[in-house]
Parts: sequence; structure tokens; C-alpha cells
Amino acid sequence: MSSSPVDSAYREDIAGRPRGRLRGAMILAAIALLVIGAASTWAVVTILRPADDPLSSAGHSFVAVEHGSVGYAVSLNTMTEWAQQPIGTNRAAGIVTDIAVEAGTAVTSGTVLYTVDLRPVVVAQGAVPMFRSLGLDSAGADVRQLQEMLRDSGQYGGSIDGVFGEGTKGAVSRWQRTLGAQPSGMVDVGDVIFVPSLPARVTLDTAVINRGATLTGGESVVRGLSPAPTFQIPVTEAQAAMMPTGTKVEITSPRGETWEATAEEQLRGDEGAIDIRLSAPDGEFICATACSEIPPTGKTALRSRIIVVAEVEGLVVPSAALVTVADGSTAVVDEDGREVAVKVVASAKGMSAITGARQGLRVQIPGSATK
Repeated sequence: MSSSPVDSAYREDIAGRPRGRLRGAMILAAIALLVIGAASTWAVVTILRPADDPLSSAGHSFVAVEHGSVGYAVSLNTMTEWAQQPIGTNRAAGIVTDIAVEAGTAVTSGTVLYTVDLRPVVVAQGAVPMFRSLGLDSAGADVRQLQEMLRDSGQYGGSIDGVFGEGTKGAVSRWQRTLGAQPSGMVDVGDVIFVPSLPARVTLDTAVINRGATLTGGESVVRGLSPAPTFQIPVTEAQAAMMPTGTKVEITSPRGETWEATAEEQLRGDEGAIDIRLSAPDGEFICATACSEIPPTGKTALRSRIIVVAEVEGLVVPSAALVTVADGSTAVVDEDGREVAVKVVASAKGMSAITGARQGLRVQIPGSATK
């Protein structure tokens, strides 16, 4: 029986299909063998190859030991103010016609503070406040205080006995003439304000004592300033950690001079506020003899440098070049890989001042430290 063209084509397709599949399988097998061989070779090389030295793989650079300085300072504001307390009461009645002292003036016994109805009101030292007028036959501690004031002003040479006699009366008249007042020989209750201690820096209550103001007597008008202003630095918790007791502070005065101080105590207030109280390194006043530069009222901000790390001059290297050896000491590593023992004098801002290495020696810095 003869075959049709369609039957012949069908038989050729059936016969050719197995041979095509076998060829493809052989190609895939060859590829797989190549992949397995490459992987095996990589594994053997990887396992048997020595591990890389981390320092060698990271690399390093070299830097010379050079002369320089190391230090660290922080700029903050120091707040300064005078402490005040009432020390004297006005007893004069009338109109304030003049003010004779500025706020913060250092006064002594007999200093005129202000005038009322053109009559001077002076300050004197005494524990007993002025409570009455003094004249012939008056006696008591207040008379003794008056005699001491007259003696200090050079007007009285008699006994300090607390008795207002003719000698005291004559001294009062002479004293009144020096003030430009009528020499009556007696002291009105409003003529003198006794304060506990003199000399002292004082300020007048300007809300009460001002030209043209009316006084009735009994007003607390004289305030004594502390012997020196206080100095404090408001800081954050992190800043406080950098300022332990003894930290040096350089304060720029209102006139541009440098006042030296040290951190003495941390004062913690409400809501976490922290102030560093400062003191003079010699135990005296921070402002020394220039305290009058500080305004007597309110707070004054002064620029300051907090010396976190005191500046040290000498041989300097990056701190990253320092290594710790087995015995706990410190060294640097030179170009030949040799350790050179050094001593760290100071470190700040990534640099260290050292001793023990010569100037110009080139030392290693790990590669990661140079990035």
C-alpha cells in the first residue's frame, strides 16, 4: 500500500525527535560539569588561602611627629550680679532735692547720700538706727555712734562716751558747716542714716529716692551690696560634665581685661537648671579692684572661655597613631613596624601631645582613621 505525503512527513518527525533531545541533554550536562568544577576550585582556593591581616587589608598612612600645641576651650557666658540687702531707712520728711551718690558707690562714714529740702542726709556706721533727734543732754548708743562719725570726719576729739555735751555740740556745728547746712548744734532725726558696717557699696532705691519725690519718713531706701558680685555660668548637663571643680575659666571684663576664675560648685535649680558657681583662684575677688565695672543692679553677661583641656605645647601626633601594648603602656609604630614607647601629656580634638618620640619620626595611622 503506498504512503501519502502526509504520512511520510509524520514518520520523519517521529524519527528525528529523540536524536534532538539527546543532543540538548548532553550540552546541559557539559555546562553543569563546568560549573561544578569552577565552584570546587574556588572552594579549595578559599579554604586553603591564609586569612588577610585586617591591618594590611585596611592599609595605613604615615604622619610625622611635629611640634605644636594641644588644648580645648569652650566659649560660654558668665552671669554676674551684686547681691543686695536693705541696710538703711530714711527718716527725713520733705522733697528730694538732690542725689549725691551713684548706684554701687563705695561710701564711708559721713558720706552724703541725698538731700531733702536742701538738707544733706549722711550715712554713718552704727548698729542702732536713727530714731530720734540728738542734742544737749541726749545720751545713749546712738550718741556714741554720732561721736564716732564726728571723730572720723575730723570734727571731734573728745571722749566717745555716749553723752551729748558741749564738746559734741560744737563738733556738730563744725560738721554742719562743712556740709553747707545751718549750724544748729543739734542733729535732726532725718540727718543721719546709721548702717551696720562701713565702708560699703550701696545703692539707693530709685523708685523712692529720685529728684522731686516726696518722702514722709520710714522708707527703706539704702541697700548694701555684697563685698563683690557673684559669678555663675548657666550650663547644660553635658557642659556641666566638662567642668569639674577646679576647671579654669577666663572671663572678659567690661573693659576687655581678663579675669581668672575657677569652677567651684554646681548649683542645681528647678526644672533641671544648672549653674556653675565661680571663685577666684587666690581666694580673693574675681574682679579684684575692678568690681565697680559691674553694674550694681541686674545681671550682666560676660564672655568667657572654659579651659576644658589646658593648652600644652610640645611634640604632637594624631591620637589615632597611639597604640596600647601588652603591658598597658602607650606607643607609636614607626615606618619599620617598630613600637616606640611614648607618654601622653594631653589629648584634645583628635590630637595628643607626647614625650618619648623624636621630632620628625614618621608613625603609622590606621587606614580607617584617615577616612
